[in-house]
Amino acid sequence: MADIHIDLTKLNKRGFLDIEVDPSLDLFQEITRLKKEKNAILLAHYYQDADIQDVADYIGDSLGLARQAEKTTADLIVFAGVHFMAETAKILNPTRKVVIPDLKAGCSLSDSCPPEAFRLFRQQHPDHLVISYINCSAGIKAQSDIICTSSNAVGIVESLPKDQPILFAPDKNLGAYVNKVTGRNMLLWDGACMVHELFSREKIDRLCHRHPDALFIAHPECEETVLELADYIGSTTQLLQFVQKNSSSSFIVATEPGILHQMEKAAPQKTFIPAPPNNACACNDCPHMKLNTLEKLYLCLKYEEPEILMDESLRLAARKPIDKMLEISAKLGIQ
Repeated sequence: MADIHIDLTKLNKRGFLDIEVDPSLDLFQEITRLKKEKNAILLAHYYQDADIQDVADYIGDSLGLARQAEKTTADLIVFAGVHFMAETAKILNPTRKVVIPDLKAGCSLSDSCPPEAFRLFRQQHPDHLVISYINCSAGIKAQSDIICTSSNAVGIVESLPKDQPILFAPDKNLGAYVNKVTGRNMLLWDGACMVHELFSREKIDRLCHRHPDALFIAHPECEETVLELADYIGSTTQLLQFVQKNSSSSFIVATEPGILHQMEKAAPQKTFIPAPPNNACACNDCPHMKLNTLEKLYLCLKYEEPEILMDESLRLAARKPIDKMLEISAKLGIQ
């Protein structure tokens, strides 16, 4: 770092290191070298660009990434995902330095549930146990009793007494799906993921008719009208596992299209078609996930900025419901 001055004011304003990268650099080679040199681990979500996925040490969904972050002995955790995911890594492994390529890689779902507004909502229902989807800020986690992911939400809810009132936040679509599967009547916070809310039932219906042999698979964050068409509903990891095991040769996939890269690698002989959104675009990329680029990742790893920092009292409060989730998941055998 001695050869360059980092303007942290600019970093805080823009959210990433605004430094020009030599276009002649082999970024894959440089990132691999820096990971070894710094004893760093690169964790990437399935929704990242293919280039970032290909250089990552571990690729997964929220639950898998949380587990990897907790158990790593690397000195540096580089988190190629969105902000709440990097926060979760810091919550679970506070002695490690956690950095993210772009601090402004946020989440529409997380943003739909501000901690102060949720605090007032929770106070109105003091008898309710709070289950929060992991796609939320540390401030929401700290107000929760149990965290869940799309992989384990049904199992966690079913593990609780049937007469236990539950407040589910922040994703109303995932909550509605869990209600339907479990027969519960959880009180739902009115939040949603912009990526999964934009899928068009009408366009998907037409696409299914054009590809009658293709199975339609969907993430439970999608709206109920879309899920009604699905041949299979599951978390990102469950969707990936399904296409590998199922005998069908083609699939229409309703989730962020970044997962198609892993599907194509896992089952290269099969065809994967991204479900169309209700706009002029052909696919439904998450603009927040796509703020991370290979160049930002290289700079983040080289200079170890931007760093995720957290008040210790907030971290401890946010950790308790995550530990509860991991405990229940382990007991239920949910991977």
